[in-house]
Amino acid sequence: MLLEVAQSLAAVAPDDWNRLSGSEYPFLRHEFLLALEETGCVGGSTGWYPCHLLLRDDAGQLVGAMPLYRKTSSQGEFVFDFAWADAYRRAGLHYYPKLVSAVPFTPATSPRFLTGAGQEPALVAGALLAGSTELARKIGASSVHVLFPTTAETGVLATAGFLSRKDCQFHWRNRGYADFDAFLGEFTAEKRKKAKRERRRVAEAGISFLRLTGAEIDAGLWQQLMPLYASSFWRRGREPYLNEAFFTRISTLLPDNVLAIVAMRSGRPVATALCFRSADTLYGRYWGSEGEYHSLHFETCYYQGIEYCIEQGLQSFEPGTQGEHKISRGFVPTETWSAHWLSHPQFAAAIDQYLDRERSHIDEYIDAARDHVPYKKSST
Repeated sequence: MLLEVAQSLAAVAPDDWNRLSGSEYPFLRHEFLLALEETGCVGGSTGWYPCHLLLRDDAGQLVGAMPLYRKTSSQGEFVFDFAWADAYRRAGLHYYPKLVSAVPFTPATSPRFLTGAGQEPALVAGALLAGSTELARKIGASSVHVLFPTTAETGVLATAGFLSRKDCQFHWRNRGYADFDAFLGEFTAEKRKKAKRERRRVAEAGISFLRLTGAEIDAGLWQQLMPLYASSFWRRGREPYLNEAFFTRISTLLPDNVLAIVAMRSGRPVATALCFRSADTLYGRYWGSEGEYHSLHFETCYYQGIEYCIEQGLQSFEPGTQGEHKISRGFVPTETWSAHWLSHPQFAAAIDQYLDRERSHIDEYIDAARDHVPYKKSST
């Protein structure tokens, strides 16, 4: 088999890539990843530089691929290694560049080793991993990081010598609810009363909601939503990860995978949650509002998404990273993983010890979080 490095997904035929990625995960599709490149969300001065690995057979057929980026910072990854970078700096070493296999700005679990039909997944993954560490050595990268791989892939990564890192997100699962009231019916009385009060406060503020697919959002509405989206970044003194050109393009290319939840007041948008969806999962991604409204964040980002999932028959809702406040709204702690290879043996050994201790803390955190879910004991 022949291993290639593609510095742009434009070098790969869309049908060839999508034949490997499938349609289950919208973020992995050729349209999504190339749109990030062509609208300037990656490349340029963003710190994300494509170097996707392609595996071809003797006939030139694409049989495996690995989304991969050369990184000059750790922004937009959601697996935090800033302390590792600082330790390298204090030791007089360079942590950047590094190689990262991930979907930019997307903390969602999905395959990292895309495998063609009839191929042995472990063999394809092994070849791609070997190619990634070889590329790291060639370009002087300190490390290779595989973020949010599937559970099955974590075993392959561990066998290849990558260090496993555990983290926790909060996800919602559909238990066949007939409607939102049936969902709240599984809460304890106290938690159910709190959730209803939060929803009522939003309605009393004169706020209603639209749920729009990509096909239903025109350029004019995107112009209104972008300042709302950007506001949450500006408050933290950061540039937004994505731009209007990206959202406009992706809502045209993948219209059924884009969902904008728009809070309306007095005939205009005052907040939004920009989401993506697959056939069975809603992915909540970006939130922003023009001001402070009581409980509006919870309604826009959580309750509206849960209600949408119930109505559409989606099985899960992944609203993003962090946030213990999600627990009382019906989201439960869920393990996520990443895997790491470091070229420096001493640092690799030290980080291995650190990750072993960190996993114990994460396990304790997950156990403690489970004690605070809002569901009645008979429903858990």
